[in-house]
Amino acid sequence: MNTTQNIAIRMEASTASVPMTSLWKRSLTAGILYILTFVSIPTLALYGPVHAADYITGPGPDTAVIIGAILEIIVALAGISTAVVLYPVLKKQNESAALGLVAARILESGTIFVGVAFLLSIVTLRQAASGTDALVTGHALAALYDRIFLLGQSFMPAICDLLLGFMLYKSRLVPKGLAVIGMVGAVPLVTGYVAILFGVIGQHSPLAGLSAVLVALFEFSLGVYLVVKGFRPSGITASMESE
Repeated sequence: MNTTQNIAIRMEASTASVPMTSLWKRSLTAGILYILTFVSIPTLALYGPVHAADYITGPGPDTAVIIGAILEIIVALAGISTAVVLYPVLKKQNESAALGLVAARILESGTIFVGVAFLLSIVTLRQAASGTDALVTGHALAALYDRIFLLGQSFMPAICDLLLGFMLYKSRLVPKGLAVIGMVGAVPLVTGYVAILFGVIGQHSPLAGLSAVLVALFEFSLGVYLVVKGFRPSGITASMESE
């Protein structure tokens, strides 16, 4: 038996003898939840018909919009859950910032629920055959969705990731480079948000999408890292494992 085989056997034996700790379960759960927050990506296409001038009076099923609404509800619940699951770990670094992350996530998810309510109200008007009299109301609800989306899914994620990136950087629970992406990514996202508010760029323009790239990269990479690697050894993990 060669040296490589010996090492492999020892690694397998070592892995088999180590139980899944509560800290590792927490990391795995948080990672899965972060990845789950990306299930709403298809809504960009699913919600397209809602913005049509004659959606309420037009033909066709409402299935796409309803599916999109369900996906957004999943994202909202997963978003709150990420902060709640990470709170016992992050509070060891900075309890105020960890609590702020939970509050920010709740606010972000609250805006998602309100946005979903706007869209489902449009669907209700359509299913009730409200006719042309409801077109103006439908357009107003679609505009309200766009505005609350801008606040809840463009501005609030920047606040959440700034807080999370700061705590992860200070605690060394993940590689420093990954934590820095979270903090730095908040800057272009907020910049894009302000630019849209002042009409410099369109909400659905390529530049608006580019402003969210770093935040998306941070959250997806963090989810994958927590699932695959778990928290890095630190004073925080040592204190929690000894509890």
